[in-house]
Amino acid sequence: MSRWAPLLLPVISLLLVGCNRQNSLRINYQMGERVTVGTLTYNVVETVWRSQLGDMFRIRVPQQRFLLITISVTNSGGRDVSIPLLTLEGNNGETFRESDSGEGIDNWFGLLRTLNPAQTQQGRLLFDVPLTSYRLRLTDGAGPVGEKYAWVEIPLRMDIDTSVASPLPGMPVK
Repeated sequence: MSRWAPLLLPVISLLLVGCNRQNSLRINYQMGERVTVGTLTYNVVETVWRSQLGDMFRIRVPQQRFLLITISVTNSGGRDVSIPLLTLEGNNGETFRESDSGEGIDNWFGLLRTLNPAQTQQGRLLFDVPLTSYRLRLTDGAGPVGEKYAWVEIPLRMDIDTSVASPLPGMPVK
C-alpha cells in the first residue's frame, strides 16, 4: 500500500486544483461588461425605470414599476440556442420573471428568441418590479438540466421619467 502513496498524491492534487479552478470562475458582472455563459455572450447596455408605457390611448400601468433593460446577446456556438425569459433577483432573494408582453415597448427583445450560430440580437426586456437594485440572472440556454448562470448587477439609478409630465421652467407648480 505504501508504494502507491507517491502515485496517488499527485493525482489527488490535480483533482483538487481542478475543483478550485472551477469554483473560481467569475459569475458576477457589472452593466456594460461582456458576459459569456456557455456559447452566449451578453451585454447589459442600459436600464430605464418607467411609471407607465404606451401613449394617451393605450397606456399600460405597472403593478409596481416598469424596469426596461436593453440587452445584446450573441450566439458564438455552432447550433441554434433558445433564450428563455430571464429573471431578476432582489437583495432579499425574491425573484421576478421577465414579462411575456412587449405591448408599448420599442425594440422589445421578443418572446420567441432563438439565435442562430454567429447571430446577435439586441432589444429590451421588461420587468414589473419594486423600485430597488437587482441582479439579472443570465443563462446559457441549455435547459433545466445542466444549465449555467452568471449575474449582472442592476443598480438602482433614478432617471427622469419622461412618461410623466413635468412643469416647464418658470411655470408655477400647483
